[in-house]
Amino acid sequence: MQSFYLNKIVYYIGGAIALLFITSYFHPVLYALAALLLALLVITILADAMLVYLKKTGIVATRTLPDRLSIGDDNRIILHLFNNYSYPVNFSVIDELPAQFQERNWIRKASLAGNQGTDIPYTVKPLTRGEYIFYDIHVLVTAPLGFVIRKYTIPAQKTTRVYPSYVQMRRFQLLAISNRLQDAGVKRSPRLGHSMEFEHIKEYVRGDDYRTINWKATGRKGSLMVNNYTDERSQQVYCIINKGRVMKMPFEGMTLLDYAINASLVLSNISLVKQDKAGLITFAENQDSFVPADKRPGQMSRVMETLYKQETRFLEADYEKLYTVVRNKINNRSLLVLFTNFESMESLQREMPALKKMAHYHLLLVVLFENTAIRGLTESSATNLEEVYIKTIAEKFAFEKRQMIKELQQNGILGILSTPQQLTVNTINKYLELKNRARI
Repeated sequence: MQSFYLNKIVYYIGGAIALLFITSYFHPVLYALAALLLALLVITILADAMLVYLKKTGIVATRTLPDRLSIGDDNRIILHLFNNYSYPVNFSVIDELPAQFQERNWIRKASLAGNQGTDIPYTVKPLTRGEYIFYDIHVLVTAPLGFVIRKYTIPAQKTTRVYPSYVQMRRFQLLAISNRLQDAGVKRSPRLGHSMEFEHIKEYVRGDDYRTINWKATGRKGSLMVNNYTDERSQQVYCIINKGRVMKMPFEGMTLLDYAINASLVLSNISLVKQDKAGLITFAENQDSFVPADKRPGQMSRVMETLYKQETRFLEADYEKLYTVVRNKINNRSLLVLFTNFESMESLQREMPALKKMAHYHLLLVVLFENTAIRGLTESSATNLEEVYIKTIAEKFAFEKRQMIKELQQNGILGILSTPQQLTVNTINKYLELKNRARI
């Protein structure tokens, strides 16, 4: 689709000529001069329009868009433009972004030499999961003389999906493979204990532990044979995500649910890199999704597709039903990482019986969110009586959050209190600490 526009300069010149007409109405010479100027203006506009409309397709534009975007991350998109005119042009580009971005004034301006192309890269940061529709590309080309603007509308509609933060997942995966997780803030914890599992029988060589001699195999073989052991692997790690209304609280444009989903994705991938089995459970008023722990190829794809679909229905989570699912579907002792939130000690104590029953059969780690707004109030200085009251109430809520962690620990349940920004790093730190201490 193409449109024809007159530049603002035409209106200025036309207004000046109109003024000349008015002032020269009673003077024939000035009237003739005004008529000549008007004729020249019309001829110039027509010539300018002919220059920009000589080619049927003067500008070609396409968009390079990933098949999926990563929530909470900067995703790179590139517009490719090519000038089919033989002369330089100035142009403005408007890309119709999805409605979720609420971007009303997206525009880029540039110049292109004749028969030349250029790329215009930009980034978008989606804050909600789901389908995003990118629409057409509009290019406004200014004619060489500057009087006419030609608009090109290039059909470029494409639908893409916004997934949990796979960019963050890949970054942590590369750091884990290269043993550089410390670069992302993950602490190096000493290996204080280890559990061993049998791997194979081999011939004794000098330096082997004589306590591992297999006497039966030695008798059959006629030479010393020893059992070879390796660090126990393939332990089960389940990420459990509460989808109740408490997880809909917003933070920097994203919900606590999305932060939990991103952390679960990264933790699942790290556990697979560490040769453990990754599984997933989501729940609210009922058990919603269950991905059995596994480490076969394709497990991360199953986890990601499951996490992509998660939404809250603003109902209260039922922890007793969660315990029933855990008890019936997870047979081996596993590490359960429960992402949830409690706003008061009373709400935690209501769910404590179900948490204690899960901790009896598994190693349970409860991850709670710290309210950074409250922390900001506690760290601020109070200058009047009202601010003193506000700060006192904020300190009470902050203290109660810390008491929740102590309450969990007193009942044999591990706990983490983390800000949403540091959720992924803190969760990985705790997982590696438990693994190095042979707690799982």
